[in-house]
Amino acid sequence: MAQNLIEKIAQKYCLDLREGEEVHSGDFVTIRPAHVMTHDNTAAVMPKFFNIGVKKVADPRQIVFTLDHNVQDTSEKNLAKYKKIESFAAEQGIDFYPAGRGIGHQIMCEEGYAWPGTFVVASDSHSNMYGGLGCLGTPIVRSDAAAVWATGKTWWQVPQVAKVELSGALAEGVTGKDVIITLAGFFNKDEVLNHALEFSGDGVAALSLDQRLTIANMSTEWGALAALFPIDGVTLDWLQKRLELLNRAGNRHPRINRERLEELKNNPPQADDKAYYKKTIRLDLGSVTPHISGPNSVKVMHSARELKEKHIKIHKAYLVSCVNSRVEDLAQAARIVKGKKVAQGVEFYVSAASSEVQKESMTNGDWQALVEAGARTLPPGCGPCIGLGEGLLQDNEVGISATNRNFKGRMGSPNAEAYLASPAVVAASALSGYITPPADFEDKALKTEVRENPAANAPGRVTMLAGFPASFKGRALLCPANNINTDGIYPGKYTYREDLTPEMMAAVVMENYDPNFTKMARKGDILLAGFNFGTGSSREQAATALKYFGIQMVIAGSFSETYKRNAINNGFTLLECPALIEELMGGAGTELTQIAEGELEVSMTESLIRFGGREYGFNAPGPVAQELIIHDGLENWVKKQLT
Repeated sequence: MAQNLIEKIAQKYCLDLREGEEVHSGDFVTIRPAHVMTHDNTAAVMPKFFNIGVKKVADPRQIVFTLDHNVQDTSEKNLAKYKKIESFAAEQGIDFYPAGRGIGHQIMCEEGYAWPGTFVVASDSHSNMYGGLGCLGTPIVRSDAAAVWATGKTWWQVPQVAKVELSGALAEGVTGKDVIITLAGFFNKDEVLNHALEFSGDGVAALSLDQRLTIANMSTEWGALAALFPIDGVTLDWLQKRLELLNRAGNRHPRINRERLEELKNNPPQADDKAYYKKTIRLDLGSVTPHISGPNSVKVMHSARELKEKHIKIHKAYLVSCVNSRVEDLAQAARIVKGKKVAQGVEFYVSAASSEVQKESMTNGDWQALVEAGARTLPPGCGPCIGLGEGLLQDNEVGISATNRNFKGRMGSPNAEAYLASPAVVAASALSGYITPPADFEDKALKTEVRENPAANAPGRVTMLAGFPASFKGRALLCPANNINTDGIYPGKYTYREDLTPEMMAAVVMENYDPNFTKMARKGDILLAGFNFGTGSSREQAATALKYFGIQMVIAGSFSETYKRNAINNGFTLLECPALIEELMGGAGTELTQIAEGELEVSMTESLIRFGGREYGFNAPGPVAQELIIHDGLENWVKKQLT
């Protein structure tokens, strides 16, 4: 059967495949990624690694540490944490990049870890960015990172794949940021939630590498788990220039070298003809105009022209973060502000994606132009994008930012408003003091369409491992709501309390969603919920608290992928069955928690749910997920691997 590019790259890095076995969407597989990156959260991964009981990492060449999140914090406590990470890297022989070198995702690209056609993971949601280089980058959680350190491998469920066909070319002054803001804002009903994306079409060739990185990076906010651009002339030209720059330094680079580049030129990975895609989304780039997300949501967008007419006063402007602070972005902003001054009352913050980016921008004169216009410079790092360091939004302030997220309170006060835009719009707004594009653009009707493709094949029978239940039976407990978030499942006020026993955690489960949940639920229930269950933070307790209560499993229309990883990593079973959930949600009342009439039966061997006299198909967990659940979680599974 033909494979798309996501499936082909995943197969290359799979372990334990039978001869002739092909990897396709829905499969649970064991992966040995080419690299795994952790940043400041390395400090949180380390105790998980030590708890496994090993002293040496499996492959130091696989691991990358980059300090980038809290680089402005020079307190004794933070410096001690950074020193601890650096010392661990030195002891283990791990590649380490200190604070000031740049944002981890940018370093992964500059230093050749995110190599086209390879599979790379990071303990950060914006590892999608590597797809701009044709590298399959996808996020993992901290427990996974510890497992990779210890064993060199982790697990992955190959996602459904959507093809995004781009045609035409962007008009002058329209950017890659405008493209992804438009896609996320127009297709804002979870059309690509938990999908991987493959970009294609004649419009791709006209997008620079920096624009591709921007689009791939912010595909995370669109809901995707990965976003691959083709490996083409633009990709190879960027690598060639990078190679020439490194050669001038006089040392052979361990990853970016002539032999590796020639091999890529001669054998670029490509999707097979007639490969299956769950859906196809088409966009005419010529119909895209500057758009702005917000406030406080990437699912709400406005044309720049519309907001200009509203004359929205701003207090702060930001040209920072891994999505939009590369050389091309800084140059774009510099052209707009050169010879001018930032508006009185506006603070304009600029930070390069890396020290190399800043150096090149200074050589080009762009950095000086921004400074002379009144920009306040910050060290290469994340900073205000994640609410750390200087320049955060205060109560009742409005900010416009070239970052990738504008969640309420993320960049400072929850009483502030944050908008997202391209570097050009941010720069122009900083000069005028209100949200405005750098030039007048006529609004256009967006030329786009989406097509659902018939399923390639129906769910099949799955072999059950010894020790994994072939079937489950229980009372159906329905929570008929979409987007039940981790704070609703396990309130944030308990997250950092280390004194709570499993019984105490079970007692407060679903407290913020429905205070009556624990009164209605009972041990052995099967919980049914809507779509995107477990969205929000990465707290593991949102999975373990339900397990501790005695819920057998959760069946939902879909899950946040981070929630899914946390659940399986803690030995808790999840199933996705959109048909069953849509039917139940359609007839549900207004109660937050309901007892559905009749017993529910799940046959894992048949991939069927039987309820109310009907049968519903689903993709049963594969051997990898089964093994994790049998061993009651990732930590025990890793210990078994090591023995």
